[in-house]
Amino acid sequence: MAAGTSQTFCRTNPLTGRPASTARAMTPREAQAVAARAAEAFPAWAAQGPNARRAVLNAAAEALNARADDFVAAMKAEIGATEGWARFNVMLAGGMIREAAALTTQIGGEIIPSDKPGCLAMAMREPVGVILGIAPWNAPVILGVRAIATALACGNAVVFKTSEICPRTHEIIAEAFAAAGLPEGVLGVVTNAPADAGEVVGALIDHPAIRRINFTGSTAVGKIIARRAAEHLKPVLLELGGKAPLIVLEDADLDEAVAAAAFGAFMNQGQICMSTERIIVVEAVADAFVAKFAAKAATMKAGDPEAGTTPLGAVVDQKGADHVQSLIADALAHGAARLTGGGANGVIVEATVLDRVTKDMRIYSEESFGPVVAVIRARDEEDAIRLANDSEYGLSSAVFTRDIARGLAVARRIHAGMCHINGATVHDEAQMPFGGVGASGYGRFGGKAGIDQFTELRWITIDTAPGHYPI
Repeated sequence: MAAGTSQTFCRTNPLTGRPASTARAMTPREAQAVAARAAEAFPAWAAQGPNARRAVLNAAAEALNARADDFVAAMKAEIGATEGWARFNVMLAGGMIREAAALTTQIGGEIIPSDKPGCLAMAMREPVGVILGIAPWNAPVILGVRAIATALACGNAVVFKTSEICPRTHEIIAEAFAAAGLPEGVLGVVTNAPADAGEVVGALIDHPAIRRINFTGSTAVGKIIARRAAEHLKPVLLELGGKAPLIVLEDADLDEAVAAAAFGAFMNQGQICMSTERIIVVEAVADAFVAKFAAKAATMKAGDPEAGTTPLGAVVDQKGADHVQSLIADALAHGAARLTGGGANGVIVEATVLDRVTKDMRIYSEESFGPVVAVIRARDEEDAIRLANDSEYGLSSAVFTRDIARGLAVARRIHAGMCHINGATVHDEAQMPFGGVGASGYGRFGGKAGIDQFTELRWITIDTAPGHYPI
């Protein structure tokens, strides 16, 4: 971090309104100073051998897990998360760091046959330089780690632009890496007041030390970042919004489909980019499915995460809660049937199921990012596929059928970066290629796909025989 500023900002607890955390409100100039220091630290880190980098990353995973209680407290206070969601974040994030550690010796290349006599041609992957990682608040440990771990494993330095909504949670990640022995400056942290976010991010993108950017967040902000980066011809990895469909065909195991849909729709109050936003069920089993699903959703109670007595916690702020309520009101005004939920007490919003949703309702196409799900009835399989693809988004999806060959055929026709047959739309593993298409972004986090995003592929030749030139 930069020294010499006394400015701070406060994040308030969405439930109590009391201060949850305080962080430094860095200026654009201070943020750029962090980038400059990362550029200074980069060469020595890039020169480290793969097993040296692996050792630091594995130690960081241990340090992160050791801070689990701190993460729980910070996530409860800053975003109203349940303890279960916080501990899952730490568990998966630790796995992501270990997966990144395992990649250090897999950053390979190849020998390519050359038509030039005596020419040894090689394709080599090398670190890029300084990566700007921008992470959101909703899965703060998972997505914070994802923004930095593979980039570090590949030998890059990273500037980590934390979320204004959960600065303390994100700072604990950086503290874990520092405790693991990551050299000073290799991971720089930028915190800023909400009002300054645009200027700070813009200044970082403009800084010549920043060579690539990864961003997880809303599609609207992703477009702004992509435009700004394009002015400098800097590549961007974007994981943006979603409107994930879950298709239920007539031969589906309805109990399994209900369980997966409830988890996908309401885990973390529906505040996950992969959340099940649309349940598309064929008419032949629609009534039976809806009855079972409404009964399940009615058990998904929301409450104060500090009490720890309910499966759902709070929505992150009143703006998010109001957005959900406006979508529900609009759908009901246009003829949707509310099967359960619909109420709210401030940021505590009930799990809500809306049946018979149609295209003229906002919830049909708008991302809710809250505990409400739309049930859309399809005539048949073909109509279900059409409805699933009737969206600008394309991140996650799912299809339920007992016929696996049929499920695979449907999955291949859904326009999304990920599709799960007989599984929930919410599914993440450290080694998997994670990302979307369309308004959900481009590029892939995770596993070996991450190596492509965080390295530069170079062509290098060695001439072993005298050259023959035409002039």
